[in-house]
Amino acid sequence: MFQSAGIVARFDKKESLKLAKELVDHLYKKGVEVFVEETLPSELHKHAKAIPLNQMKTDFVITIGGDGTILRTCLALPKPEPPILAINMSVRGFLTEAEPKQALEAVEKCLQGKYIIEKCMKLSAATKETKFPDALNEVVTIAEEPTKLLYMRIMKDKEHIVNCQADGLMVSTQTGSTGYSLSAGGPVLDPQVNSFVLTPLCPLTPFHPIVFPAKTKLTIEIEKPKRILVIIDGHYRQLVSSEPLEITVTKSRNATSFIRMQENFYHRLRSRLLFKGNG
Repeated sequence: MFQSAGIVARFDKKESLKLAKELVDHLYKKGVEVFVEETLPSELHKHAKAIPLNQMKTDFVITIGGDGTILRTCLALPKPEPPILAINMSVRGFLTEAEPKQALEAVEKCLQGKYIIEKCMKLSAATKETKFPDALNEVVTIAEEPTKLLYMRIMKDKEHIVNCQADGLMVSTQTGSTGYSLSAGGPVLDPQVNSFVLTPLCPLTPFHPIVFPAKTKLTIEIEKPKRILVIIDGHYRQLVSSEPLEITVTKSRNATSFIRMQENFYHRLRSRLLFKGNG
C-alpha cells in the first residue's frame, strides 16, 4: 500500500494547478502523506509538504502535465525512482496514463493496488571526465553552434562501425523511439525489444538509423569540432570539451517505472501517435 505520494505539476496552466489541489486534498483525506514540488503555489501546501524534486523519496509520484513534465521529473527524482502515475495535461502526452477527468479514479486504483508496473530502460552516458544524468528518452550530441557539422567515429564494443558527418547524433531508448528519434526518421521500438537506436540528425553522408542490443557499449568519438553540446531528454544540457572528446552510452542500471491500469502501448500508438483513424 502506498503511504506517501509526491505531486509534480505544470505551473503554467490553471487547470493543472486546480487538479493538483484536488489530488492533494483527496490523498490527505485518505491518510496519505503528500509532498509537492516546492515551486508550486503556496495554496497547495495546506495539506502537503513542499520539497525540492530531487528530495522526493515517496512511495509514488503523480505528474500532471505532458511528456516534458515526466522527463524533467525523471531527471531529478532520487534513484531508484518511485513509480509514476502520469496525468495528461497536454495536447498529446504519449507517456501519460490518464486524462484529467480520470485522475481521481486512477489515484484510487493506485491506493487499492489495482495497477501494473511498466518498467522502462534508461541510458547512461559519460565522457572520461563527466557522468551525465540517465536518459529515459534520448542522449543527443550536437555542435555548440547551430548548423555546424560533427565529424564522428562510431564504435560498438570497441569495434569501428562507421564514420559519420552530421548535425548531430541521437541515442534513444524504446521509450524515446516514439519521440525526437521518430521525428528524425528513426524506427519505433516495441517496449519488449531490449535495445536502443542510434539516429543521425541531418547526415551529410548516407547513414540510416541502427538498432543495437541493450548490452552494447556505444562510443561516439568526436574528431571535430573540439567543443560539443550534450542534451539529455531535452532538459539537461552541458557543453563538453574534454580531450579526447568521446561519449560512451550504455544501458543504465536504473529504470523508470510507470503505473498503468493495463498494457496499452499499442493503444497509445493508435490513439495518440502513429495509427490514428486505423482502429
